Amino acid sequence: MLNEGLDDISISRPKEKLDWGIPVPGDAKQVMYVWFEALMNYITVLGYPEHDDFKHFWPANVQVIGKDIIRFHAAIWPAMLLSLNLPLPKQLYVHGFITMNGEKMSKSIGNVVAPQEILAKYGTDPFRYYFLRHIPSYEDGDFSWDAFEASYNNELANELGNAVQRTLAMIQKYQNGIIGEMPEAEHDVAPYNEAIAQCKFDRALDDVWEQVRGLNQYIDEQKPWEIAKADDEEHLREVLAYQASCLLQIADMLEPFMPETAVKIRNIFSEGIVRPIAGTLFPRNDLKPAE
Repeated sequence: MLNEGLDDISISRPKEKLDWGIPVPGDAKQVMYVWFEALMNYITVLGYPEHDDFKHFWPANVQVIGKDIIRFHAAIWPAMLLSLNLPLPKQLYVHGFITMNGEKMSKSIGNVVAPQEILAKYGTDPFRYYFLRHIPSYEDGDFSWDAFEASYNNELANELGNAVQRTLAMIQKYQNGIIGEMPEAEHDVAPYNEAIAQCKFDRALDDVWEQVRGLNQYIDEQKPWEIAKADDEEHLREVLAYQASCLLQIADMLEPFMPETAVKIRNIFSEGIVRPIAGTLFPRNDLKPAE
């Protein structure tokens, strides 16, 4: 659209056709075009031009919008700001739509799911995980209860939850809960940081899950239970300390996505001794809501 050239637009509408709008100063026959007025809320709500909130919070580090309103935010809004000699938002993140079982959500069809339904059943962190990893950051994505449940049970409960539980249990069983000195984390986080900077949250979480799966593979290959049988205490201590160190780095990487889970993992391993939690991080949940 920008390459084709921009034409002037009217920022008002005749009051006789749209009598509920905000009156245009000095012209009682006109009301403000709703998208012109609505975009101004970004700065007027901060007390533009003189209030401290405006000086502190503008320009926005990132504005998050849906793809259907990109024209207003990527063309009209910047033009308005430039006309006022104000700085533009530093970044515009435009996301796609969410479908339900492959179909557009519609009240008439009855295939709408409310966030509260998911939160009530699974909690906040699993909700955030699914929609940030399994809904593409820049494309349309699909939600279904089956897909959500599979993600929760297979990835959160079986992969991450089991890595935490196995490490915790073995440190308790073989070392009386004492981790000892942990090595520095070795995972390269540069691709993860780059993905977050580009708002590619699905890619960032893919990187986290490479580390989760790598840790589970490490546990299966090292077989700490066999090292314990061989009474090789020093080697066992090194292996379990490495596992705890990996989990702490995973917790740091999960912080922007699953803050409650990150805190729980840190509370278990960060002090050099394990502090067990009640139950498990992600108790299996196999009950689907009623159709």
